[in-house]
Amino acid sequence: MRLDGRTAIVTGGAKGIGLAIVQRLAADGARVMIADIDEAAGATAVKESANIGEVRFTSADVSERLDVHNLLAKTIDAFGSVNALVNNAGIVHVADFLDLEEADFDRVLSVNLKSAFLCGQAVARHMVDQISQGEEPGSIVNMSSINDTFAIANQVPYSVSKGGLSQLTKVMALSLATHGIRVNAVGPGSIMTDLLASVADKPEVRTQILSRTPLGRIGEPAEIAAVTAFLLSGDASYITGQTIYADGGRMPLNYTVPVKE
Repeated sequence: MRLDGRTAIVTGGAKGIGLAIVQRLAADGARVMIADIDEAAGATAVKESANIGEVRFTSADVSERLDVHNLLAKTIDAFGSVNALVNNAGIVHVADFLDLEEADFDRVLSVNLKSAFLCGQAVARHMVDQISQGEEPGSIVNMSSINDTFAIANQVPYSVSKGGLSQLTKVMALSLATHGIRVNAVGPGSIMTDLLASVADKPEVRTQILSRTPLGRIGEPAEIAAVTAFLLSGDASYITGQTIYADGGRMPLNYTVPVKE
């Protein structure tokens, strides 16, 4: 499942699941461009990844078309081509439906959904140009969530954005299939990011999470990275338009399970 000779862009790749994906792709032989608005975290990510593979960083707000085109241009300048894209950038805004501000709704959808459209379209156009010059088709992975199906009452725009991303994945896959470009999504369940780690040591939070997770543990960012690397690799050559749920069995569950104390 090697990615030797590939160049990947990972949006929101400076921390958390994004950084785990960056490091997994680099370890598998890909050259990786991190795109993130957090310049300090981006610099740290590059430093931490230096002994793994070739990783660079560019500051970009991927919800802005100009930033996306600059990102693509910088990646091509640095590595010569782009063969893989991971649309991982995402934010959350917590508010009850009746209190949610329009600006916050728009902001979350811009980062979580519009950015995947902008980056996906720009990179896919580049891939099509490469194919016309004899290059192999590339692959795109969108970072969705189990919340493309499940809803959280006080995370309105997040849930809506992930539902939209699931449909965008299917539309992109169908539209780009004639070019041989594959598009899939990963839908994580509860993953031990810094945000979750900050509350997961509370007994009530841990019990709530594990009661809906048949495998009985919280997932790790590296496990999401492994699924992403698989979908980008030739091992997934006949998979497109799919969302792979890495959730410890939560999606099929219609009851809670006992939790070991």
